[in-house]
Amino acid sequence: MKNFALIGAAGYIAPRHMQAIKATGNNLVAALDLNDSVGIMDSYFPTASFFTEFERFDRHLDKMRRSTDSSQVDYISICSPNYLHDSHMRFALRSGADAICEKPLVLNPWNIDGLLEIEQDTGKKINTILQLRVHPSIVALREKVRSQKKDTKHEVDLTYITSRGAWYLQSWKGDGKKSGGIATNIGVHFFDMLHFIFGELQENVVHHYDDTKAAGYLEYENARVRWFLSIDIADVPESVRSTGQRTFRSITVDGDEIEFSGGFTDLHNRSYEEILAGRGFGLEENRTAIKTVAAIRNATIAPLQGDYHPFLKK
Repeated sequence: MKNFALIGAAGYIAPRHMQAIKATGNNLVAALDLNDSVGIMDSYFPTASFFTEFERFDRHLDKMRRSTDSSQVDYISICSPNYLHDSHMRFALRSGADAICEKPLVLNPWNIDGLLEIEQDTGKKINTILQLRVHPSIVALREKVRSQKKDTKHEVDLTYITSRGAWYLQSWKGDGKKSGGIATNIGVHFFDMLHFIFGELQENVVHHYDDTKAAGYLEYENARVRWFLSIDIADVPESVRSTGQRTFRSITVDGDEIEFSGGFTDLHNRSYEEILAGRGFGLEENRTAIKTVAAIRNATIAPLQGDYHPFLKK
């Protein structure tokens, strides 16, 4: 049994990490969050120590590390706001633990180089949650693409609309300096998925970018991709919205819809199983996706011509 600590226990994604720690037969011994709305911990690890001050959390972990009863923390899971990931991964490794970090790993690709140095200095490892890489439908699609011999590139449309309320733009997620903006906060998993399936990125064009939606064109070794991301419920197709749904997710490859709406509930469990088995995704696996979203964030907007997503016609 491994001992875990968790940073960001009050966040949206933290319960999935608590569930994964429990499902893999391990123990959460300490958690940190500035917000004390963490009653969810009672459902998983009611005896875990909880802190709202980083200094006390740090002292507690250091005391455990120096203990002679083998109670030190083996992994620190990081679910904090995006801009703090880099600092919290450094803290984890310097505390003698391996790290498991939520998406996006960092906001800028050069941060990865600094983290590689910390890994070398400490001998500890950073693992990341690239959950779509373990989704059965995505793995099957990758194998299909890699096994096919095709003279032309695949034509792909990616549409992901996950509507959010007015709170979103008032939180840290609406602050581009803290979240990296919509392409980073909402889309980084999908950009990693495209790289995972279709190979190296060759071209990156941005047709639209604001606080609530972004769209563009990406070309990979084996695919030409038109993409559209949004948190605006008005972008959900009326036929879908009329049923009460607030989310719309679609990926088509050469006109065929790829079904992967199911199978998401246990992806964190699978990710933890792989990490604990020594097969987790490390820093370098994140580089292409982080370079992609950083370029999107800083891109000059291109005119609507050539290959652009049909939702932009609205």
